[in-house]
Amino acid sequence: MKILVVQQKMIGDVLTSTLLCEYIKKNIPNSQVHYLINTNTVPVVTNNPYIDQVVLFTPEYRESKLAFYKFLKSISKEHYDVVVDVYSKLESNLVTLFSGADTKISYEKWYSKFIYTHTHKYVRSGETKIGLAIENRLSLLKPIFPEVSFDIPPPKIYLTQSEKDEAKVFLEKKSVNFSIPILMINVLGSSPNKTYPLPFMAQLLDNIAQQGEVNILFNYIPSQIEEVKRVYELCSPKTKSMILLDVFAPSLRTFLGLLFHCNALVGNEGGAVNMAKALEIPAFSIFSPWITKVAWETFPNNTANKAVHLEDFLPHHLEGKPKKQRKKEAENLYSYFEPTLFTDQLKQFLEAEIFTH
Repeated sequence: MKILVVQQKMIGDVLTSTLLCEYIKKNIPNSQVHYLINTNTVPVVTNNPYIDQVVLFTPEYRESKLAFYKFLKSISKEHYDVVVDVYSKLESNLVTLFSGADTKISYEKWYSKFIYTHTHKYVRSGETKIGLAIENRLSLLKPIFPEVSFDIPPPKIYLTQSEKDEAKVFLEKKSVNFSIPILMINVLGSSPNKTYPLPFMAQLLDNIAQQGEVNILFNYIPSQIEEVKRVYELCSPKTKSMILLDVFAPSLRTFLGLLFHCNALVGNEGGAVNMAKALEIPAFSIFSPWITKVAWETFPNNTANKAVHLEDFLPHHLEGKPKKQRKKEAENLYSYFEPTLFTDQLKQFLEAEIFTH
């Protein structure tokens, strides 16, 4: 059986959906599992033993209709038996249509359901042990596995020993002190409405520095350097002395190597949090007010990971506001989410995962 899983989205989504590839491969060992993803997300699936082939969706396919048509024709030639479209947007609708697969699965949407043989209505609330984002994805496999199990381990990232060794040498050259904890800070979100206010982030870092000696590393990309410097300048002199601002990972795979050697990650919920969990690094994540915590707090029963959301402390600010409105008002809603609200939770996390070890 030849199966194509489609997940053209951001790093966290792509990493999460590798669970579908793993579930298929474990339950149908002789299957061929192909994974269609965007080129910038390849590092989180490299060396994954449950993916037989990565199919790349390049920026060219969005820029050129001819290039996209040629890509669709190449999909037709693969003769897939099953397509599991997790992305469920126009591009992946067309990929599924051109695949010619007998079994075509995706989320239920009125404008595209005629393309698919099976659809799943996205569940947006309820009790979950693994997170609704994962449960809904696994539910897409029910046409293949009617009794699909939600009792699964978290997704994993597979680093080679040489990548781990090279990262350690890099950190040693940057004067990282391995005798004290190393803490990665996801200082910025993927967009302004998913970024904890910079003055609040500086206060949070000051609180961490007051708790004990620690190496503080920042996760950022070159285009974000001015915002990163702003956070740095807002910190106290004591905190600044712990921040190694020049420890910068030039590639995503290099970042994963550095993250492997960290004792924990703290900061904005997003791809970096998912990557930390996939490397079994404890994570303390701060959710944007407009993101649904019950969906993206994956594997919440794992005591090594903690997450905080405005709704945990001041739910009245969110009551009666649909997701679109909360997204539009994200900046204002963030203003209520002061770090003093979750000081105790962060302190307990650091004591358990950082300073006691």
